[in-house]
This record gives sequence, C-alpha cells and structure tokens, in this order.
Amino acid sequence: MGAIDARTTACSRRQAFFSSCRSRFARAGFTSSKNLPDANVSRASSALALFLISCSALADDHSNLVKLFEDWRNFESPPYVDGAPDYTEKGFAIRRGEFDALRARLNAIDISDWPIDQQVDWHVVRAEMNGYDFNERVLQPWVRDPAFYQSIWMNRSDVPGHEGPTHHAVVEFWTYELPLSEIEKERLVAELAVIPPLMKQAPKNLTGNARDLWITGIRNIHRQMAYLDAIEQALEGNSSPAITDALDAARA
Repeated sequence: MGAIDARTTACSRRQAFFSSCRSRFARAGFTSSKNLPDANVSRASSALALFLISCSALADDHSNLVKLFEDWRNFESPPYVDGAPDYTEKGFAIRRGEFDALRARLNAIDISDWPIDQQVDWHVVRAEMNGYDFNERVLQPWVRDPAFYQSIWMNRSDVPGHEGPTHHAVVEFWTYELPLSEIEKERLVAELAVIPPLMKQAPKNLTGNARDLWITGIRNIHRQMAYLDAIEQALEGNSSPAITDALDAARA
C-alpha cells in the first residue's frame, strides 16, 4: 500500500501530526497568545498541552493502523504446507480466528477525528479484508477454478496484478533477465519447486461445481505444460541440472 508506506517515514508523520494539532487548536479559538491577558496565557498553554496529548494519541492510532496493515499482509499470504501455499479447507478454518481478530483490531480504531488521507488508509485496509472474506466464503477460486493453480506466467499482465485469481507463489518468468545469473537460477529453481506440491494439493481442493470455470481452467493447465517447454528452450545453453530437474518435476 503506497500511501501507508510513504507516510511511515518520520518526516511525513511529523507533518501529519502538527498539521492536525494546528487545526484542532485553531478550532478551539487559540490562534495566538499575544493579546491574551496573563491569566489566559497560562490557560491557553494548558489547553495547548491537552491538544498535543490528544494529537499524540491520534498519531499513535495511525501508527497502530500501519502496524495492523503489516500484520494483515503477513496473514493474507498463506503458510506453506508440504512446500506450497495452503489452500485446504482445514487451513482456512484454522486461520479464520486470526482473521476475525485482525478485523476486530481494525474496527476498534476510531478514525472520526483523523485527517481525510488517514481515513482513506483505514478504508483501504478494510476493503482488502472484505475482499479476503468474500473470497474465502463465496468465490473460493481454489475450490471452483482449476486456472487458480496455473503457476507460470510468461508475459507481464496489463493490469497491476492479474486479470483472474492467482495463487501466492506464481512464477513470473518475464521478470527474469536472460542469460540467467547464478542467483536468478536459484530463484527459478525455488519458484518451480512449488508447482509439484501445489498440483498435488489441487485435486483435493477442487470440489466445487462451476462448469464454465472448469472448461476454461483446464485449458490454462494444459497451456502451462507448453510454458515449461518454452522455458527450457529459452534457457538452452544457460540452464543447470537443478533447473532441468525442477522443470521435469513440474511436468510430472
């Protein structure tokens, strides 16, 4: 989330903090102490201190949102089981309580006095959580759509993510610069290694009845076999035994 990430810098936090404090102090009528009687100067100073304390709590609340966002993103990426992301019914059931706790933390944050941009941050996190909840309860692509288990993408998508649902460990082959360095060879081997256990998990998960998705999704899986061959051809003379083994395992 670029907006939240940008405001996590110290400079941005200070700017948001003092801007909010100035506006809250001005609304209370304390615009200047130059023309106030001495007794009122002390009172104005005390009021300013109270506003600063209030603003400090406000800033802490947004910091809490940033921390919640980090926890949420860590949660949203599923744990691995047998070398692949866990999309089993049991896995989702186990994680449901943690999701409910994260959403409760979000709903406990009072944003009524926040600046608009920080309120937007809260709503973005809320939207992501609602999307996860809708996917888990209703869409369930890991249950209904074989295309969800396509792992290899040869070309960059024309949208920020992908047009359809994808799992969390896809191989974006277009991100590799040829010829591969040794580090990139290791990365490719690690990414390809997810395919066999994920494909082993797929038949157990795919219990949904969505005929059209099955017809089109199976084509995606057949196409992936062609992509494996294309990768092997693209790396001719620049491969390694480990890559060859990983490609063979992905075909099996």
